[in-house]
Amino acid sequence: MKYLHTMVRVIDIEASLAFYRDALGLEVVSRKEVPAGKFTLVFLAAPGDSSAQVELTYNWPTDGVAQSYSGGRNFGHLAYAVPDIYAACQRLLDHGVAVVRPPRDGRMAFVRSPDQISVELLQAGEPLAPAEPWISMPNIGSW
Repeated sequence: MKYLHTMVRVIDIEASLAFYRDALGLEVVSRKEVPAGKFTLVFLAAPGDSSAQVELTYNWPTDGVAQSYSGGRNFGHLAYAVPDIYAACQRLLDHGVAVVRPPRDGRMAFVRSPDQISVELLQAGEPLAPAEPWISMPNIGSW
């Protein structure tokens, strides 16, 4: 058995790509438009590691109305190890993404996608020394 991917349903494919690709830094592995099924699939992975992918599934609007998902249609969170948690969080902030659980401990942070999917960032290796502005940042909402 081999792990393939985690699927996340998204409401706005371009906003989701701006988050996962541009802000978070994942790379698009493949993209497939399926007109017969009226959906788009985009597979992304961390740079240099296509073994663990996230699949963005965008179901096209029906009668001009976008899909909405809640409750049992999503899950806990995605998690990625990063080489520098402070740099990763700063990159996300620079892209307008709120860091909902700042890396005050130099080890762990959470952000949310445009569809409110929680993404956990974990410092690879040992935690970094606690540093500002992260130490003083409060949590925002839930993750």
